[in-house]
Order: sequence, then C-alpha cells, then structure tokens
Amino acid sequence: MKKTATRLADGRELIYYDTADDVVRDAPDHRPLDPVATAAEIRHDRLLGDSVAVASHRQARTYHPPADECPLCPSRDGRHSEIPAADYDVAVFENRFPSLAGDHGRCEVVCFTSDHDASFADLTEERAALVLEAWTDRTAELSQLPGVQQVFCFENRGAEIGVTLGHPHGQIYAYPFTTPRTERMLASLAAHRRATGRNLFDDVLADELADGRRIVLEGEHWAAFVPYAAHWPYEVHLYPKRRVPDLLALDGAARTEFPQLYLEVLRRFDRIFGPGAAPTPYISAWHQAPVHAADRSQFALHLELFTIRRTSGKLKFLAGSESGMNVFINDVPPEAAADRLREVASE
Repeated sequence: MKKTATRLADGRELIYYDTADDVVRDAPDHRPLDPVATAAEIRHDRLLGDSVAVASHRQARTYHPPADECPLCPSRDGRHSEIPAADYDVAVFENRFPSLAGDHGRCEVVCFTSDHDASFADLTEERAALVLEAWTDRTAELSQLPGVQQVFCFENRGAEIGVTLGHPHGQIYAYPFTTPRTERMLASLAAHRRATGRNLFDDVLADELADGRRIVLEGEHWAAFVPYAAHWPYEVHLYPKRRVPDLLALDGAARTEFPQLYLEVLRRFDRIFGPGAAPTPYISAWHQAPVHAADRSQFALHLELFTIRRTSGKLKFLAGSESGMNVFINDVPPEAAADRLREVASE
C-alpha cells in the first residue's frame, strides 16, 4: 500500500491509498474554495446522560446531485471535485460539512472506488483489502488527535438509509466521547465478567458457533452470524475468532480472510429480496474499543451489518416503541433471517 497525503484548496486533508507503489499523486485542487466554517457543538442531555451533536451548517451540504456533478468522482474533463486526481483507488478526506469538528472531533469521507456506479460488493478482494488498510490507518491517526475518545468507521448505503451521495463511500467519525451504544456494551461486559469471570464477547461468539442455527458464514479466522436478539430484519455480525480490541490489532491472516467473507455477506444481502429487487439499503458499522478504555483488551472488535428493509418494497420504521422507548420489535425471526442468507449464497 502507498499512502499520499495532501491538502485541498480550503486546507482540508486528503489522503490517497494506492495498491501500486509507483503512483504519483500531485494533482492540485484548482477550486476557489473558502476556508471551512462550521457551527458544530456537543450538547449533553442531562436526563439520558448522552450527547447530541448540533451542526446547523450541514443544512447546506450537497444533496442528491446528478451523477455528472458528483463531488466524490475524480476530477476529469474540466470538472473539479473533492478529489483532484483523474483516477484513484481509495481516497479519504475531511468532510466539508462535518457533524464533528475542531475541539468536538473530526469527520472524514472514505471513497472506496472512483467508479460512481459500483458498490462495495462490486470491489475485488484486493480493493476491499485496501479499504481495510485505509480504515486501519485512519483509526491509528485519528486516535492520536487530542480529545478523541472513539473512532467509528461505517458505511451508509442507499437512499432509504438517508444517503445523499450515490457514489460508493463511507465515513469515519472521531468522537470526543465514548458513544452511548459502546458504553452499554462496556457495562454488560463488566457485569458478565464480575458474574462469571469470563469475557462476554467470547461467550457470545462461542454460543453462536455451538448453536449453529444463526451462522451465515464461517472461515478460519472470522465468523458471520445473525445475533440471537437481532434488532433489525436482516442483521449480521462479523467477528474475528481471535479477540482484538481494534482494527490495528488484526493479524495478517485475519486481514487476508476478511475481504473474502465480507464481500460474500454483502453480495448475499443484495440477494435477500429476490431477482429484480432494488439493491438492499444497509448500514455497516465497525465497533472498536474506545481509545482510552481502562482495559481495551477485553473489548472485541466486530462489524455489525443491517438493513432497514423487512421485505420487498417495505421498510422497518422506528415508530413508537423503537423511537420512543428504544424497545425494538423485529418482524423477522433471527433464525429465519440466517436461513435466508444461507439460501442466497453467491454462485
């Protein structure tokens, strides 16, 4: 992997990640951009004990542009985008409309490919491995920033999810706090250890492997399963079999196998609802140990992938129970979801 860091016209950082070592990335950004001005702030909810990012400047962000005006495509034929190069493998840059900025964290955009019409599932194993290296490198860099407590790599895919740019991309948030979902995991982890002396993540994975009914895919170094208490209609968790706290701690064997399993799971997601169905909308979320957790070695890196589509043409809306009380109601039994994901294996 070759990494090349540069700056955009308004001072934001841009990093190219290339498979070839001889690629030169020196194309300048010719756009007449003003410096980025944000109004991001973090507000604490005293009743719930969590934090809310308030970012009014995001109202002006690019919204569903036509393909020939996509800001994530390469700069070609006289049209300048967020990426000055005429082509690229993987590119990461600071978000122009960040939810978190300055003392309140950082937001980055990860472009998986220069091909506007592709998706992550279309990537080769080599390109998916390069994305994994980019996620890992950014996790390492962002973890060193003052005040950053947690690094979150994720992908939103599909208009139903709320994606405003159709180009295949993800994001990375560097939070100035530990997120509420992770705090709940840490609390459960500590309680389980006090009660049993064992690691909760290890027990969850061992139980799923022993049961077998919800296993979707299993390799030598990774296992993909629908969790026993899945919140979403189709939800898959992907765990390395050797517990590690973050992406940086993955060994070479796990890095090599990950693209194979992950790409297969994504391709199966697009087959869930049958031939002719629109691409499945999903959220793919990496869960890593907080940067300054007391005992990071007890946390287990894992990826959670889920869709809000419950059947063809129908979405799972977060209504009264889910949004009002955070009590999920799942219309698809996890065992049935796992059966379906096994049925639609790639040929």
